[in-house]
Amino acid sequence: MSTKRTAKDERRERIAELQARQQRAERRRTWLILGISGLVALALVVPTALVLTGEQRRQDEVAAAAEAPIEGVTEVTDLSATHVTTPVDYEQTPPLGGDHHPTWQNCGFYSEPVVDVHAVHSLEHGAVWITYDPELDDSQVAELRALTERHPYLLVSPYDGLEAPLVASAWGLQLPLEGVDDERLEPFLVKYLQGPQTPEPGAACSGGMGA
Repeated sequence: MSTKRTAKDERRERIAELQARQQRAERRRTWLILGISGLVALALVVPTALVLTGEQRRQDEVAAAAEAPIEGVTEVTDLSATHVTTPVDYEQTPPLGGDHHPTWQNCGFYSEPVVDVHAVHSLEHGAVWITYDPELDDSQVAELRALTERHPYLLVSPYDGLEAPLVASAWGLQLPLEGVDDERLEPFLVKYLQGPQTPEPGAACSGGMGA
């Protein structure tokens, strides 16, 4: 039998070799794509995991701070809570409790001052009332507005004559603050929004006075 290779045989071998090279190249590209995709996924997952871990750690720290006494909080006990329709002369500015109007102030953000006797009724329902200096920086005011979107029992409004840029008040409790970034603000909210000081927990902070 003749073993002489024909041109057809040589052509078939060249085609087979080219196909084998192409398959090897495709496999390399596939592994390269998978490797890059894995690295990209890892690059996305790791920072996200770090952010989530950091946020959880921060929340744990805030919760721990809320469990402890918060520095600077003034407490007033034995406050009257009578519903009245006449003006009330409050001892604290802004007021942190006492007699108040039968209609409460709806919680949320206000760019104009609200009436004390309505806001005090909101405190009775478990709201925290953050009053801010009307000259407070716009960026901080925007942060306060955002806070009200996360906390349905938060009332925020400007107030003339404050002793600090911000004052956070709950029923019978008050805390002057240096600004929105004051590290005591979040623990105060965690501790006193619908907190144990609330005379009427669960009572509405909507359906009353205001927007």
